Amino acid sequence: MSLDILTFGEALVEVMRTGLDQPLDRPGLFTGPYPSGAPFIFAVQAARLQAQTAAIGVVGNDAFGKCLTDQLAADHVDMRGIHVREGYTTGVAFVGYSSDGSRDFVFHLRHAAAGQLAPDLLKPELFDGLKVLHLMGSTLSIHAEALATGLKALELAQQAGAKISFDPNLRPQLMPPAQAREAFAPFVAAADVILPTAEEAQLLTGTASLDEAVAALLAGRPTRVIVITQGGQGCQVYTADGTTHVPGFTVEEVDPTGAGDCFDAGFLVRWQQGYSPVEAARFANGCGALAVTAQGPMAGIRSLPEVEAFIQTQTHHA
Repeated sequence: MSLDILTFGEALVEVMRTGLDQPLDRPGLFTGPYPSGAPFIFAVQAARLQAQTAAIGVVGNDAFGKCLTDQLAADHVDMRGIHVREGYTTGVAFVGYSSDGSRDFVFHLRHAAAGQLAPDLLKPELFDGLKVLHLMGSTLSIHAEALATGLKALELAQQAGAKISFDPNLRPQLMPPAQAREAFAPFVAAADVILPTAEEAQLLTGTASLDEAVAALLAGRPTRVIVITQGGQGCQVYTADGTTHVPGFTVEEVDPTGAGDCFDAGFLVRWQQGYSPVEAARFANGCGALAVTAQGPMAGIRSLPEVEAFIQTQTHHA
């Protein structure tokens, strides 16, 4: 069966501080491991929304790898793209949370199994009949081979006639922003959907304001969709026809990790089904809101009926 959505990238588990303002350079308590990795959070959300979904990545033959692959199997993510690499341990992200909402990361990534991404991992059959390829800047920032894998995936997807989605997902810990702008240029150029924050949109275009950034991204691309994510405030949808603010939903935040990935999945699942960008964005806001309500990157991911019921029963705020 051909895939609705395909992504690739860093296969991780996450180990996080148990409380706020506990710096990662001092002794303290952690909780985990939790299955994680932005592309895999995305894939699990898309699969729970009943999209045929696959993610390509590498894990070690260890307990952390089993933690992640057991979750993927339970959610019926297509496993053909998962590779187990002997001699490498599964990647880990250590995360600390601050009371101002910011996060600090220490990644065991580049030299872990997650960092062994290479173009030869891309199985051509995964691209046959593919509808949407979703690419993330966090993956492309790992090293040169990861970037080359992204370029090869882009080529295969375009040959298959798939739509291209790109989330810059900037990680300064992995790649300086100025370097990222240059590295991401081919993906920005190819994307049918771009899902940045306002800051990321300006960085990608080298512009001084969001309006200028959006104008640059839409220039000459009448069918392109730009969705500026705004966290709890929702998002702003830009198309050649104009702009629409789509309000978010009020929830109690427990763990923000993965909210953006769940938003992306919700948007793309709806959009590739033929919903309008604004309709897809409202649904995506619901996925993102629910994602923050439980501890653990995938713990807040909900099924299609649960997301639909949540949206129907909630009142949104401006």
